[in-house]
Amino acid sequence: MTERQKNPPLYKMIRALFYVLFQVVFTPRMIGKERIPKTGRAVLAGNHKHALDPILVDCCTNRTVHTLAKKELHDGVFGWLFRGVGTIPVDLHAAHNPAALDCSVAYLENDCIINVSPEAKRNYTDQLLLPFKYGAVVMAKRAQSKIIPYAITGDYRFRSRNLQIKFGEPLDMTALTVEEANVLLYETIRALLMEQP
Repeated sequence: MTERQKNPPLYKMIRALFYVLFQVVFTPRMIGKERIPKTGRAVLAGNHKHALDPILVDCCTNRTVHTLAKKELHDGVFGWLFRGVGTIPVDLHAAHNPAALDCSVAYLENDCIINVSPEAKRNYTDQLLLPFKYGAVVMAKRAQSKIIPYAITGDYRFRSRNLQIKFGEPLDMTALTVEEANVLLYETIRALLMEQP
């Protein structure tokens, strides 16, 4: 894996732009972002309430974050942009996504950061969380990486002042089964959501 793949130049430029825009437009609170490691591998996993969630996560660290994104974004008009910033395509209509999983593990094994929504899609329901897919815990276990859970609440409205992202303590899934790890991740993110105003 090349340095350009790990840290796409386009990502750095766009991230800097969005950081300024988010601070001016949404004034988000970022709690616990110091839990994202400055070096080494990590899986960031949290709820998915809005299309802008991945950008908010990106704004919480100076490191490149490789986000799993639906395949349609890579195939559409702006596919060059998503490919250029290093997102990983996922086929949401497929029962399994071995290519996306293998790609994520490869990035992790090269000490990168992966961002994934275990809900696998945006939550349009009244439920706090949708059922979790197993991808986040499987890639973490395969790459021997910790998972850093996060919860996003509030509104993406101009100067809303209630938009918040909170990162929890890193989770070590080594000794757990995939099923146990997924339950732990779900309950941890749920607790983070319940803690927020």
